[in-house]
Amino acid sequence: MEIKKIAILGSGVMGSGIALVVANCGYEVTLFSRKGKAGLQRFYADVQKGVVRQSIDDKQASNILSRVKWSAYLERACEDADLVLEAVVEDLVTKRRLFKKADSFCKQDCILASNTSSLSLTSLAESTKRVDRIVGMHFFNPAPLMKLIEVVQTCYSSRDTINSVIDFSKKLGKEPLIVADTPGFVVNRILMPMVNSAVYALMDKVATAETIDRAMCLGANHPLGPLALADYIGIDICAKTLNELYDKLKDPKYRVCPLLNQMVREGNLGRKTGKGFFIYNC
Repeated sequence: MEIKKIAILGSGVMGSGIALVVANCGYEVTLFSRKGKAGLQRFYADVQKGVVRQSIDDKQASNILSRVKWSAYLERACEDADLVLEAVVEDLVTKRRLFKKADSFCKQDCILASNTSSLSLTSLAESTKRVDRIVGMHFFNPAPLMKLIEVVQTCYSSRDTINSVIDFSKKLGKEPLIVADTPGFVVNRILMPMVNSAVYALMDKVATAETIDRAMCLGANHPLGPLALADYIGIDICAKTLNELYDKLKDPKYRVCPLLNQMVREGNLGRKTGKGFFIYNC
């Protein structure tokens, strides 16, 4: 199946970033947001940011904007799509509810995908009547820059579904890698314990946040330190992902550092709030 029309459910950081990528590659996109046109402010800002940074020119920006339409109605967003990609809040109950509704509106051969970073695709599939056409497409933030898409297959996913998503991902200029439907998939299963260890090192006063990050950049050749990365991802999202991993795997290395939980309680969530392990100008 060739994917031509795409609906993206959610206009937050990931939804808007994915919409920019897809539209820039020539595809028609419907961006679903219950907030209506006001929900597209981030998308417009992302396009303008690309122009300012010269990663896209004025003509590209105009073409991107012409290919993206918005809808506050789920049925209208889904009805003509070949691929519906969900990118809403990382909460299983919310995603299952949305998948069930979208399933009832989509055409029979439409693929339903989720951008979840840690939740069970099998559980999402079982909330629909098209279990063979459910797949994970885990983009990484920022979506326009990061090359990887973790293609998460369940025991139900058909070969046609996986092949269609792999082909589509390559047309976006990404590198799709097939992974199993296990907690955290590959990247977060490895990355989150590193972030958690860095937070423990800070809590135990091994070094300052600046020194910890600089040491990892110099000693491990990382482009960004683990604490700055946590700020970029969102402290709350890191804590939620670790909790999900610990709940499913029962491995103590995923137990959330108390300092991370404290920061969530205090509302210091990283870049999006202006303060995390470092201070940012919002």
